[in-house]
Order: sequence, then structure tokens, then C-alpha cells
Amino acid sequence: MSRLKLVFLGSDPIARPLLEWLAGEGSGVATLIAVFTQPDRPVGRGQKITSNEIKTWALARGLPVFQPEKLTDEVSAQLAALGADVALVMAYGHILRDEFISTPRLGTLNLHTSLLPKYRGASPIQSAIASGERETGVSLMRIVRKLDAGPVADAERVSIAPLDTALDVEAKLALACVPLVARSLPRLAAGTLEFATQDDGAVTHCRKLGKEDGALDFTAPASALAARINGLFPWPASTVEIDGQSVKFGLAEVADLNAGTRTGGEVIGSDVEGLLIATGHGVLRVRRLQRAGGRMLPATEFLRGCSIPMGTTLGSRPMRELVTRFAAVAPVRAVR
Repeated sequence: MSRLKLVFLGSDPIARPLLEWLAGEGSGVATLIAVFTQPDRPVGRGQKITSNEIKTWALARGLPVFQPEKLTDEVSAQLAALGADVALVMAYGHILRDEFISTPRLGTLNLHTSLLPKYRGASPIQSAIASGERETGVSLMRIVRKLDAGPVADAERVSIAPLDTALDVEAKLALACVPLVARSLPRLAAGTLEFATQDDGAVTHCRKLGKEDGALDFTAPASALAARINGLFPWPASTVEIDGQSVKFGLAEVADLNAGTRTGGEVIGSDVEGLLIATGHGVLRVRRLQRAGGRMLPATEFLRGCSIPMGTTLGSRPMRELVTRFAAVAPVRAVR
């Protein structure tokens, strides 16, 4: 069986383990012939024009790199000239036109970081954790016009531990792409990779996140607050105001303690593992905190430099819903 000629489209470091596999062990299955990624963008306070990690990786290996602002007819022609058998997309960030999708001989496939049909949309990792899931995964699907609605060939599952943040789960999913693609590409080449239509009745959709999603409502149960704090770290990060300063919560869990009749948001003390806060049901233990301009610190270290007295009541703000039961109808987007 001849090796597939593969073009990769992506702009996020989550794809690095997969690219390393394609360039190494996976080269016996597919030949990576080019990379499409986002144009260089201004980064940081100095707004210096910077290449993303995927471009840097590709150039270091002598691969052709394409960085179109839009996927025009000319870009589709460039893809056709490469003679790719398949295009593989993960966290690319561009709208894909029908002409582009259909150019590779075996089509264009997308790696989406959820167990479809759950968590279609822009924030599947954060939303799964914030919703209290104990398992998620990465799905391999064909791209269609409706957002993340294409038929699914296979998925690789990963666990979500109680103290996993979005950063932790993203790292697990990055590694999970390798076995998924490793077992799927040979079947694609042989014509035996089957795709199943998604169950529309099980669809949920997650939206793009914003800073306002960092709000916390301490009348909610401690379990819901811990899941949200962990799911939204490192972005947009859950925040509270303490003595006029914004403080980020970086890691939390439910404490096996009784809050009694305390008010939601009331600080009831601390222990060797974290700051203890009463909630609408149960006690929340915040294990990592960060002041504006400072570093994220273990709670014990943070509290040595920034005391939060027992009885302090943290203000509550409404928490916006992250997930809906309806799949959004939108142009095709290559998002994780």
C-alpha cells in the first residue's frame, strides 16, 4: 500500500504531538507534504509580529508553509498543485470553502476535541470540564457545511480527573490524536474507514468564551463552581474581587466539610490545601490563586502575602451558560 500524501491545516500547539508522529513513526503511513496555518500575527505587549508554533515546526523540517488570510480560489489551486490525497484539519481557524474541502482525492477530515455530537463549537475542552464531565475525547470526522456536524469515523477517549484543568485535558487530547490517526489513516487508504452520521438528538453546542465568563456565583453548589474554575483555566480564568483587587482562581475542588448556615461566598478559613469558601451547597476549596500582575501560586503561599480573613464575603456574579442543546448552523469552521 502506497503512503498517503497528507496536507495538515492547523495553527495551535495542540497539534504538535500529531505532527511529530507524522514526521517520525507515522511517515510509514503518510507523507506530510505541506502545512497551512494562520498568517503571522502581533503578539504580546510589544505587538511584535510572530510566527505561530506550527509554522516554526514546519519550517524547521523543510516543509512548504502556506499562510493565506482567506482560502480563495487561488489557494485551492495551490492545494490542488500539491497533489494531496487527504487534508487533515485541527484548530486551524479559517472558514473552509467547498472547493477547498473537496480538492484532496480522499477529502478533508477534521479532528474535533470532543466526543461528538456533544460539545460542537468553539470551546469543547473548557465546556466539557465546566459541565462536570469525567470523560471527553477527540473525534475524527468529515467536514460538512454545518458546524462540526459531519459524519464521524472514530474517536479516542480520555479521562477528566477531578483536579484537571483545561490545560491538563488539552495535553491529554493532544496525545490522543496520535493513536486515533494512526489507526484511521491505513483504513482510509484501503477504503475501509467507515463514517457514521451523528445523532441529532444528542447534540450540544458550546460557544466562544469571553472574559465575562470568569464570573462566579457562590450561591451555586461547590461542585459546579469547582468544575467551572478548573474548566476555564487558563482562559478566561475565574475571578473574584477582594479588597478592590482582581484575584484569579486557578484550581479548585469540593472540600469534605460542612459549611453549616454560612452565606454563599463567605470565607470560612483555610487549610494546608487551600482557601475554604461556603457555597450554595457544600464548601469550595481553592487550591491556587493569583493577584493581578503576580504569579499563580499555591493557596498557602498566596495567603502568606495576601491575607483573606475568615468572614470575608466574596461577591457573586451571574454565570453565563456555556452549553446549549441546539447545534448552531454556521459556515464550516476548523475549530477544536
